[in-house]
Amino acid sequence: MPIRITTATARVLQALLADIGAEFYGRELMKTTGLQSGSLYPILLRLEKEGVITSEQEEIDTRAAGRPARRYYRMTGDGVVAARQALAEVHELTRAPGPGLLPGLTPQGGAA
Repeated sequence: MPIRITTATARVLQALLADIGAEFYGRELMKTTGLQSGSLYPILLRLEKEGVITSEQEEIDTRAAGRPARRYYRMTGDGVVAARQALAEVHELTRAPGPGLLPGLTPQGGAA
């Protein structure tokens, strides 16, 4: 499952890989990645179609919660493997000279 990597996609993958078992919602990912919704959501849609992530709509009483329902995104098992591989390949291409993908993060998505 090859992943088409752009700088924005790398940011999303690194955010998701930071806590593999966790579920993330859009605003949370926007804050973490620094991406606006117009950039983030097309990436999430593409990653979901590629099987890298799955998503699920939260089932809540929106009136009682005082907010709209959220869509939560999570890495798939195959997506974790593919994302790590894709980020490692990009890291290799960008290794010398200069910085890696994002300051403070490893190709596996964790903190350095």
